[in-house]
Amino acid sequence: MKKWLSAGMLFVLVITLLSSAMAEDDNHHKNSPQNFKTGAEVLLHDQQDLLKGKRVGLITNPTGVDGKLNSIVDAMHNNPNFELKALYGPEHGVRGSEQAGSYVDFYIDKKTQLPVYSLYGKTKKPTPEMLKDIDVLVFDIQDVGTRFYTYIYTMAYAMEAAKENNIEFVVLDRPNPLGGEAVEGPVLEPKYATFVGLYPIPLRHGMTVGELAMLFNKEFNINADLKVVKMKGWHRWKTYYETPLQWVMPSPNMPTVDTAFVYPGAGLIEGTNVSEGRGTTRPFETIGAPFIDGDVLAQKLNELKLPGVMFRSNSFTPTFSKFANVLSNGVQLHITDYNSYNSVDTGLAVVKTIHDLYPNDFQFRAENSQGISYFDNLIGNGWVREEIEKGTSLQEIKKKWMPELEQFKKVRKHYLLYK
Repeated sequence: MKKWLSAGMLFVLVITLLSSAMAEDDNHHKNSPQNFKTGAEVLLHDQQDLLKGKRVGLITNPTGVDGKLNSIVDAMHNNPNFELKALYGPEHGVRGSEQAGSYVDFYIDKKTQLPVYSLYGKTKKPTPEMLKDIDVLVFDIQDVGTRFYTYIYTMAYAMEAAKENNIEFVVLDRPNPLGGEAVEGPVLEPKYATFVGLYPIPLRHGMTVGELAMLFNKEFNINADLKVVKMKGWHRWKTYYETPLQWVMPSPNMPTVDTAFVYPGAGLIEGTNVSEGRGTTRPFETIGAPFIDGDVLAQKLNELKLPGVMFRSNSFTPTFSKFANVLSNGVQLHITDYNSYNSVDTGLAVVKTIHDLYPNDFQFRAENSQGISYFDNLIGNGWVREEIEKGTSLQEIKKKWMPELEQFKKVRKHYLLYK
């Protein structure tokens, strides 16, 4: 009996180990380069007919690479089936060399000798002169899944220009690094529309750039001749960590995937007099100011028991931006569970807690002549700031934005390309 039991237990153990190994191998197989392709790779490998014989303008930046980190600029420039005529750079430029908000001018790309037109200079929208001799505009930029990240509006303006100049528009799709399931935060109110929030979508939209292009095109009446080249092997549950892609910084202050995860909420700190960590190696994960006691702030935030995150007292000296070369104290955000982490709730909790702890020192950015603070532009309305100043709970604030968020989710469903 004992021998039979031992043999049976051994059999179960072997089967369990084999099943585990097969599952692990299957996950590796799913994430392998052979089973995953960005829209750029699908275009160049399988759908070159979209561009065949055409004069192409390319909107891109350093994130426009394939799985082996080869630049799409070089791949398209050397392709004999179509002619790459011009490059167009968003905020930070085609090569990613400019800091946030820096003016970028026209120049000639040293490597390809192609003209590079800035879409973050005198104009954010391509002019007819910029589009001269162009048959099709191609967009290939890695987004970070947050409403106030400007690349999606560079795309929207370029789509408008393409429509106005009878030019085709092709989006080469890339993953939403935060995954494509969670949708968070208030929907932007039109009064607060700027280049850091052009359309009424929530802070964390849960969509790819291709899906957003389709939504923008129809819901906001751009009506461009739009084609989206889908990725191969991406599913909505996949964050960037579940893909085989290497992270290329989309902008100088987006160094890691974790930065992208905290950004929808921690980016709201930009609308205050507290440092969001620019000038450190961990922007948006590092938050503080000279007037803050990091131990007290960390304790208060940890007492909230926000899902998927812990706060550690932290001191830092930014090299530029707010409090440059001045010692600041605050917290570092540490994500412990990416599935349960709610970036917007966390960011608002940080803002409200600092506001409540330091009412005489904390400030929202000053209002403009219309009574709108930069914080309002980021959050997408004026009432959240007012409710924080009145002492309203986070639960009540969140309850107020939920009806519009649920309505957006219904609209969003019509434009989802991936299961």
